[in-house]
Amino acid sequence: MLARSSYHHTLLFEIQPEPVLIFNAEAMRSIVKSSTPTNEAGTSPNWEELTQKAPEPTQLDNIKSQLDLVLLALEALAGIGSEAILKVAVELNLESMVADRVALWRLRQSNPLRKGQGGRKKLDVEEARSLVLISCHLASQHQALIRRAVALLEQMAEQNREPHTIALLGDYIDRFSNTYGDRMEDAENLSGAQLTNLALKLLIDLLFYSSPGGHRRLWLALLDRAKS
Repeated sequence: MLARSSYHHTLLFEIQPEPVLIFNAEAMRSIVKSSTPTNEAGTSPNWEELTQKAPEPTQLDNIKSQLDLVLLALEALAGIGSEAILKVAVELNLESMVADRVALWRLRQSNPLRKGQGGRKKLDVEEARSLVLISCHLASQHQALIRRAVALLEQMAEQNREPHTIALLGDYIDRFSNTYGDRMEDAENLSGAQLTNLALKLLIDLLFYSSPGGHRRLWLALLDRAKS
């Protein structure tokens, strides 16, 4: 599990538009409060907002990996499965991009970090934009849960306690780590502390992606991270 010193002093969350270094409870509290909750059911964001900036072909591999990890975090926290993803695709009129379970599986298998080669396809820009809209819509549907999890993370920091000692966070970290281990090629090279850091980073990211304009934030984050 994550060492106390690494959690409370050196956990880096790369949140757009600026990287944020979580040193203490005050910094965590400012992050929790910075995203305004919404009760709106949400409609499909304007596709044009995601076409103003396009990735280079060489950046798509990194974008595939990042998108798959966002969906993995949603799976681990909210129990989202393929049916929920396909339902949102229909709601957003994106079923032409994500038509069924097989199409969804092939899109997620495009992540170069995944185990196995069978069925892998190249992810094109339109499919990447579709997954961004779907991911953020799912996050907005589960915003209350995401906010509760982040609030508990803040509480743990204030009390100088490890996140896994709270059931919601502990279950999330365990499910994320186990699923990552089952699916990703590099899992055996990552320590439990590194997987916990990654899970918590993604949890904070989900808070921002669940807010209004989250699809723009995620798309810009993907483009920025793909440059490195």
